[in-house]
Amino acid sequence: MCLCMCLCVCACACLPVYVSACPRVSVCLYVFAYIGIDLHAKDKAPLSKSLLIVPSAISILLTLLFQHYQKFFAYNLQAVKEDFQIWRLVCGRTICLDLKDTFCSSLLIYNFRIFERRYGSRKFSSFLLGAWMLSALFDLLLVEITQYIFGITINSLPSGFLGPVFALFVPFYSSIPRVQVTQVLGHFSITNKSLVYILGLQLLTSGSYIWILALSGLISGICYNSSILKVHRILCVPRWVAKVFSWTLEPVFSSAEPTNEVRVGMGATVDIQRQQRMELLDRQIMMSQVAQMRRQRQQQGGMINWNRLFPPLRHRHNANYQDHHPSEQGIPPPTEVSEEQVARLMEMGFSRGDALEALRASNNDLNVATNFLLQH
Repeated sequence: MCLCMCLCVCACACLPVYVSACPRVSVCLYVFAYIGIDLHAKDKAPLSKSLLIVPSAISILLTLLFQHYQKFFAYNLQAVKEDFQIWRLVCGRTICLDLKDTFCSSLLIYNFRIFERRYGSRKFSSFLLGAWMLSALFDLLLVEITQYIFGITINSLPSGFLGPVFALFVPFYSSIPRVQVTQVLGHFSITNKSLVYILGLQLLTSGSYIWILALSGLISGICYNSSILKVHRILCVPRWVAKVFSWTLEPVFSSAEPTNEVRVGMGATVDIQRQQRMELLDRQIMMSQVAQMRRQRQQQGGMINWNRLFPPLRHRHNANYQDHHPSEQGIPPPTEVSEEQVARLMEMGFSRGDALEALRASNNDLNVATNFLLQH
């Protein structure tokens, strides 16, 4: 948390200086600060939070204050092959030097945090490590293949943590269910995954040779997820390393679970979890409205005797009730009941028969029907 606050303070301190000269930098600073605060407040994803905050902050600082150090983070393949500067693979394949790439990759990491919450930090970090190492190998192979087939010599590639980000599209495509949200022009479906694919396409078109990083990342993700190659058994984070990082770095980037919120069921996707949260809020609002109606009636001089308006539901099949039941000729026609109101009462735990009878007796007044069912 202290590190997050320091980075936000540095961003806010640098923002007034560069807001007039570079509006894109100011937008990125605000977005990164908002996402960092949102991650700290809601999610248990310390690794995703660290990958989002630390490389993004270093990328912004290199762009704003330390431009002369950018040469050390360039992904120079010529220096790696000819001068054996292996350290450039680490620096050049971790920190983005283009703010557009930083912005898009950070948003993708923010969306892909669902895998850390689903698999755990150790398995998620093993996937990122394996994808990072495999994509580094495929980068060199694809550059050599491009030079051999097309005669194009590529000396450098875009910098950043792009290979593992593109590799995450493989489990995203295969394991995240596709839920349709709406349709455009009646033919094009907009789903819960459309925005992520649009961000990936934007990242793919941000540079001239970034397609090599995207292709190597996708190939490495397929290889790591393959059950035939068994790569996940070889390229994985050891348990002792995971424990060391959990003792040292996890307290810095982890956030406590909110204590003022009611637990809800964990859905398979973020959209399902949001739907569950909205349904819980709807029920809480309905219950608060019922409680408010009760307080108002108590202030007006006591509760209404509902049994005088219509008989108890639990005794509607009682023989005595049938004896005093009016004749069929005097029964008014049944009131049309809204299925939406019936569904809302059933979500609160009442049966369909009780909900139908309460709504008919209360003339489709949801608050009155809810109050009656709660009392009986």
